[in-house]
Amino acid sequence: MRVSDDGVLAFRRALGLPGLIDVHTHFMPERVLDKVWAYFDAAGPLIGRPWPITYRHAELERLGILRGFGVRAFTSMIYPHKPGMAAWLNGWAADFASRTPDCLHTATFFPEPEAADYVRRALDAGARIFKSHVQVGAYDPEDVLLDDVWGTLEDAGTPVVIHCGSGPVPGKHTGPAPVARVLARHPRLRLVIAHMGMPEYTDFLDLAERHPGVHLDTTMAFTDFSERIAPFPPAERGRLAALGDRILFGSDFPNIPYGYAHALESLTRLGQDEAWLRGVCHDNAARLFGL
Repeated sequence: MRVSDDGVLAFRRALGLPGLIDVHTHFMPERVLDKVWAYFDAAGPLIGRPWPITYRHAELERLGILRGFGVRAFTSMIYPHKPGMAAWLNGWAADFASRTPDCLHTATFFPEPEAADYVRRALDAGARIFKSHVQVGAYDPEDVLLDDVWGTLEDAGTPVVIHCGSGPVPGKHTGPAPVARVLARHPRLRLVIAHMGMPEYTDFLDLAERHPGVHLDTTMAFTDFSERIAPFPPAERGRLAALGDRILFGSDFPNIPYGYAHALESLTRLGQDEAWLRGVCHDNAARLFGL
């Protein structure tokens, strides 16, 4: 079925969902988001192709759009690209969560001596999900400065959405191998592999099969935009079914070059049943976050 933005409600009703849970949305300080949008506008080196921002609106309008779609819980994915930035972002995100009760309190980190301390402070303040952007941050997830961070998050059982796949272009530390080595030391980590690990889909599905705490989010995967450059292997669709309770809906809202509903429509083209769609779009995340 085709789903227009006006048809998101019909999509939910057809599946009998009370709403959607989107684990991969971006709310950031205005000046940071402006820089992110400027980078997309310039088709920077990590993009290399036109990338129009579909939902380029002020913060309150973006919140209204998500709520209008029936998104009952979402995140404020923040990420630093240099030292000294993460703690400040965490402070902003804590304030945002306090005034936005349907946002899952999000935090982040960077390999620096202070990381373990501010991660503990974020957890004490109520952080429920973290973001690690290996590609933009250009850091090694095995960095010794992150070992206590991973250990703290492992013990807390707090999910971490990690952009570690090599899409849209490879980075020095992207790909499955560094993450696999982190998991070898911290096997109970609850990692959520962003973008299904695009384009190394098969390798990250392998990781999920080996580690019961590893989940994958659907962010931008399966869409026409991504299928042109990094198609999901049709032969792996059976594994999507087998791992269906650990796949979570993510959109990348507002920084997507198509309508929000297209991400939902793309899921309907995978040949999975309605129970799988309900799990991906709501039930799996509801269980993971106790919603």
